[in-house]
Amino acid sequence: MAAPDPQQAADPAAVKRHPALFRAIRKRQNPRLRRTDITVTDDAAVKRAVKAASLGNAMEWFDFGIYSYLAVTIGHVFFPSGNDTTQLLSSFATFAVAFLVRPLGGMFFGPMGDKVGRKKVLALTMILMAVGTFAIGLIPSHDTIGVWAAVLLIFFRMLQGFSTGGEYGGASTFIAEYAPDKRRGFFGSFLEFGTLAGYVGAAGLVTALYALLNDAQMEAWGWRIPFLVAGPLGLVGLYLRLKLDETPAFQKLEGGTAHASEAADGVEATAKGDLAKIFRQYWPTLILCICLVGAYNITDYMLLSYMPTYLSDELGYSETHGLLILLAVMVFLMAIISQVGKLSDRFGRKPLLMTGMLGFLFLSLPAFLLIRVDGILPITIGMLMLGLSLVCMLGTMSAALPALFPTNVRYGSLSVGYNLSASIFGGTTPLVITALISWTGSNLMPAYYAMAAALIGVIAVACMKETAQQPLIGSPPSVETDEEAAELVQAQSPEPKF
Repeated sequence: MAAPDPQQAADPAAVKRHPALFRAIRKRQNPRLRRTDITVTDDAAVKRAVKAASLGNAMEWFDFGIYSYLAVTIGHVFFPSGNDTTQLLSSFATFAVAFLVRPLGGMFFGPMGDKVGRKKVLALTMILMAVGTFAIGLIPSHDTIGVWAAVLLIFFRMLQGFSTGGEYGGASTFIAEYAPDKRRGFFGSFLEFGTLAGYVGAAGLVTALYALLNDAQMEAWGWRIPFLVAGPLGLVGLYLRLKLDETPAFQKLEGGTAHASEAADGVEATAKGDLAKIFRQYWPTLILCICLVGAYNITDYMLLSYMPTYLSDELGYSETHGLLILLAVMVFLMAIISQVGKLSDRFGRKPLLMTGMLGFLFLSLPAFLLIRVDGILPITIGMLMLGLSLVCMLGTMSAALPALFPTNVRYGSLSVGYNLSASIFGGTTPLVITALISWTGSNLMPAYYAMAAALIGVIAVACMKETAQQPLIGSPPSVETDEEAAELVQAQSPEPKF
C-alpha cells in the first residue's frame, strides 16, 4: 500500500508555512528511482516460471475435471437411491465438499511455501492431488461396502480440495512477479491455458470412454480408468516439479548463494502469512477479490464443469454429445487465450474483465435459449457465446488478481481471497443450479444464476483500479530491456533550467 501523502495528512496551514520541509518529506517517502532499483527480466527465467506454473496447473485440473465429467456415473455407483435427481445432487454435493477445504489448503500451504520453499510445496500439492485422485479410482462401489463407499469418496475429495488450495495463489503470484510490467497479462494467461488444457485432457478421456463403453461397463469399471490414469500422470508432474530450480528469491531468503538473474532478484519472498493482518488491514481489497473471483468462478464452473451434465441430465442428450461440443469450445478458447492476455496488456484489465462480465449479463439467456434448441449448431453457438465471455476473464484474471495486493501480503491474501470465494461460489455452482432446476422446473435457471453473478462482477470491476503496465504494489518496476530501464530513470530526471 502506498505511503500516505504528508501534505494531505497535515494541517494545510502548516504546509503553507513550511513548504520546503514538506517537499523534503515527500522526497524521502517517494525517492527517485535508481537504475539498480529497476528489474530487467531474463526472458528465459520468465518462460521457465510460466512453464512450471502452467504445467502444474494443467495436471491439477485434469485430476479435478474428471470428477465433474463423470458426475452422473459416479452418482449411480456411490449413491444408488433410485432417484436420478437425488443421485446427481449427492454427486455434486461431494464435488462441492472439496471446495470447503480449499481455504484451509490456502492458509496451510501459503505460509509453508515461505518456510520450506516453493519447489517443495508445489511437489507436495502434486503428490496429494495424485494420491487423492488415484485412490478414488480404487474405492469399492456402494453395492460392495455400502455407505463406506460414499465416506471414502468424500474423504479423498477433501484431500483433492486441500491440495488445490495451495495451487492458484502461489502459481499466479509466481508468474506475476516474474513477468515484465508491460506483458504480465500475456504471461499470466498461460496459467489459465494450463487450466483449460487439464479440462480438455479430462474431457477427451471421458468422451472416449463414453464412446467405447456402454452404460453397464462404465458403471462397472470404466469410470475408474481416468482416476487411475492420475497415478502415472502425478509421477510425471512430480518429476517435472522436482526438476525445477528453487526460486532464486527463496534461496536469497535462506541466505544461500543464488546465481540469479535480475528478474529473480526483483521477486520479494518475505510474506509471513499473517492472516490477522490481512483481514484487519486489507479487508476492502479482500472483499473486492472475493466478488471478482465469485463472479468468475460461477460462470467458469457453469460452463466448463456443469454444462455436459446439463445437456445429458436436463436436456436428454448423450454424455458424449455434450462433452464433444464442450471439448471443441475449450480447444478454441485455448487457441485465443494468450491473445486475450495481450489485449489486456494493451487496453487494460478493466475493459477486458468488464467485457466478460457484461457478456454473461446480456448473453446468458440468449445462449441458453439456443442451447435448448435441438441440433449441434445452435448448441455450439450458444456455448461459444458463453465461452467468448468467459475467455475475457480467463485471459485477464491471473494478471489482475495478484496486482490487487502489496508484495508483502500478496501470496497469503490471494490464497485466502481466491479459495474462500471458490469454496463458497465455485464448487457449489453445479449443486445450486441442479437444486434450482429441481425446485423451479425451469431449464433456464443456469442463465439466471450466471446473470446474477455477472451483475456482482460488473460492480466489482467498476470498483477496482487499473493495474495494466504498472509495477505491482510493493515491487519495483519490471522491464524487458536495459534501454527501457534507462528511459524510466531518465523520465524522472528534471529538465535542465537555463
